[in-house]
Amino acid sequence: MTVKLRLMRMGKKKQPTYRVVVADSRSPRNGRFIEALGTYAPRMEPSAIEIDNDRALDWLTKGAQPTETVHKLLVISGAWEQFESTRPPKKAPAPRVRPGHDGASAKKASAAKGAAKKALAKKAPPKKAPAKLVEAGDAATGTDQGDAEVES
Repeated sequence: MTVKLRLMRMGKKKQPTYRVVVADSRSPRNGRFIEALGTYAPRMEPSAIEIDNDRALDWLTKGAQPTETVHKLLVISGAWEQFESTRPPKKAPAPRVRPGHDGASAKKASAAKGAAKKALAKKAPPKKAPAKLVEAGDAATGTDQGDAEVES
């Protein structure tokens, strides 16, 4: 069962208010939920956000996934920062080595590919300057009959 932190619409027509709830991902938006964590009133100036951060943090540590909007609300309320500080830092995955190959040759091959890409980037041909346009007139001399100065 996938559990989500999401919004449940309440209020009158054209005047929404929302509850932040914990619900099974398969249940409908305004259907059955496990627990209500708070409220969100977007029409107030400024928006009113009331979330029980302790309960939200408890559900996040259990693996509940917030929707995008609830994630933003948790960031505003400060619950997401608390959750991030309690999580262990992610480790970078170790490079996968095929059986029968040692890791050193894989590193050398990737380094050689990187060097080849850099060399190709340096040897790129220079960009050509745009060709000069010759206005109407004598194309061989590049002068225009109408622009000739008359001496008197």
